[in-house]
Amino acid sequence: MRTRLLAATLTALAAVSLAACSGSGSGSGRATAAAGSPTASATTPAASPTGAATTPEAPAPGSAAPTTDSTAAPTATADSTAGAPAPDAGASGAPAPAKPAPPADAGLPAKPGTDLTAKLVSALDAIDPAIVGGKPEQAVDRARNQCQSMYQFPKDKQKLVELAGQRFTSADHPQGFGPDIAAKINDALLATLCPPAR
Repeated sequence: MRTRLLAATLTALAAVSLAACSGSGSGSGRATAAAGSPTASATTPAASPTGAATTPEAPAPGSAAPTTDSTAAPTATADSTAGAPAPDAGASGAPAPAKPAPPADAGLPAKPGTDLTAKLVSALDAIDPAIVGGKPEQAVDRARNQCQSMYQFPKDKQKLVELAGQRFTSADHPQGFGPDIAAKINDALLATLCPPAR
């Protein structure tokens, strides 16, 4: 009886040793222990925890590579993700300064002082007193808006004549003063209020 117990114990120890060396050995060792007597199967549970503790150690080196690979994969993804916004930020930052929006008041002259207002009114009265019609403030506002149009369309004389005809009207001339007087109004504005043509 003791001989069988000793043999079963030795077999269990051999199985544990084989399990430590390779994963396949542990399966054969357990099969051998299970094939023994009832005493051997009673000993196997005692050896089994040791084998179980040893069994995770055997796959650990093999599983370490996948764990490292899976860790490396997110790191690479994070690096690639972190690298991606940097070019995007640089690309979106470059065009913004390259394309500044023109100011809404581009070409709009400041409100003239008393002297310049008098000079403008005098120039318009010389063309036709009905252009100002006793309303110098209104004439100045229309002149400033016309100056802005001249700034925006410096080479389109036909358009500027049409705009002057639409802006400078009176009770007697609701459709404007005609293209000839509109052209003279533009000349008077360029000589007084409007900035020089570009």
